[in-house]
Amino acid sequence: MLDDDLKARLIDVARDAATRAYAPYSNFAVGAAVLLTDGTIVAGANFENASYGLSLCAETVALATTSSAGRLADVVAIGVIGGAIRGGKVTGNEPISPCGRCRQVINEAAQIGHRDVEILCGSAEGDLVTRHLCSDLLPHAFGPADLGVA
Repeated sequence: MLDDDLKARLIDVARDAATRAYAPYSNFAVGAAVLLTDGTIVAGANFENASYGLSLCAETVALATTSSAGRLADVVAIGVIGGAIRGGKVTGNEPISPCGRCRQVINEAAQIGHRDVEILCGSAEGDLVTRHLCSDLLPHAFGPADLGVA
């Protein structure tokens, strides 16, 4: 379990990442921050595409960046925030949680790393943060272990 300072840092990095989201179609920015075993934090923001289905979620961007660095097995936790873009700012007082696709991608990291990844879901504004484990958000998940990889 993460201490309060580290939780706050993850949410702060996710909030900062959300300010760089490319979201001209939904006007909904999401930022993610992935904590690795050595304390490194990798950030990502959503990246939309005019064909919508090719858009990438912030969690997927951050985890793909982590994977491309050869560190997917080192994922310990991920912080996620999101909200509507209004006046150039990311707004909202309610935490958001990863979508189903992102939960599956987080599960991949969890199974490869042999740990139940902690997921912190924060509001774009304010202090509201909820904590979940990957296994809570995606029970009975299919993943690398089912294919004999993890």
